Amino acid sequence: MVDILFIKTSSLGDVVHNMPAVTDARRHRPAVRLAWVVEEAFAPLARLHPGVDEVIPVAWRRWRRQLGRAATWREIGRFVARLRARSYDTVIDTQGLVRTAVITRLVRGPRHGYDRRSVREALASASYDVRHAVGRELHAVDRNRLLTGRALGYAPEGPIDYGLDRATLAPVGGAGAPYAVLLHATARPEKEWPEDHWVALGRSLAARGLELVLPWGTEAEAARARRLAAALPGARVPDRRPLDEVARLIAGATVVVGVDTGLLHLAAALGVPLVSIFVGSEPMLTGPTGTGPIVTLGRDGGRCAVAEVEAAVARVLPAGR
Repeated sequence: MVDILFIKTSSLGDVVHNMPAVTDARRHRPAVRLAWVVEEAFAPLARLHPGVDEVIPVAWRRWRRQLGRAATWREIGRFVARLRARSYDTVIDTQGLVRTAVITRLVRGPRHGYDRRSVREALASASYDVRHAVGRELHAVDRNRLLTGRALGYAPEGPIDYGLDRATLAPVGGAGAPYAVLLHATARPEKEWPEDHWVALGRSLAARGLELVLPWGTEAEAARARRLAAALPGARVPDRRPLDEVARLIAGATVVVGVDTGLLHLAAALGVPLVSIFVGSEPMLTGPTGTGPIVTLGRDGGRCAVAEVEAAVARVLPAGR
């Protein structure tokens, strides 16, 4: 059995952007065994990909806050032992960071990654046995697909396929009222859309007969979600859920509207009608891409009016909605 290991640990958007490379690898190398090292919070999402045989969780985000504890070092030891228990025929670090390069060095097998000009952190390229040139001007999905293809000896072709089936993940029979998911939360304040804009948009969507769902990931985001929900008819703030359940929530949505955040890319991967709002980052290299209807608005440092978003929603909504 030929064994291939992907190393793409975080963040959520990066993990989603790696999924088409996994799909390509499974299509071109159907008999191989595919494993994926990914941050523990994103492991439930990686397990949804049907081409992945094994998910190996890493807990660097948690470990780095607890390095003074003996239990943390024991857990790190178990991770390293699991990583080295198998010799891989090909190891592919599609992340290109020093921390993922360190993981790559621990693995037994030929290590592939970006060359010094292509990699995100130049020092990481020193950890690879084989270095590949992949243009920095390309979208993240294309970079992952090209690197993987060059490591495994094929040329990626065809449309992007994230390996996720919206119909399978969505609630059976489309149970319940139609709803819109509002992805209002983001880790960087400059990417946020004003709360009064969300309220105005939410009222417009509610007038279309859509329930409003406001997911969150941190306590600050939960407080923001509750403020918005209090000002919106028919809005609800769900409990925090693991990513596989969040994927099912998004898969069942009639439409998703969101700022530049990982869940936005998950919505694109699922093919849900999507409107993305960029005000603190550039969409050219990391904007949402997928097979469903997508409208991307804004740019880094720009503004996005409510009327623009409402018009975009009208364009992506199913006929008659």
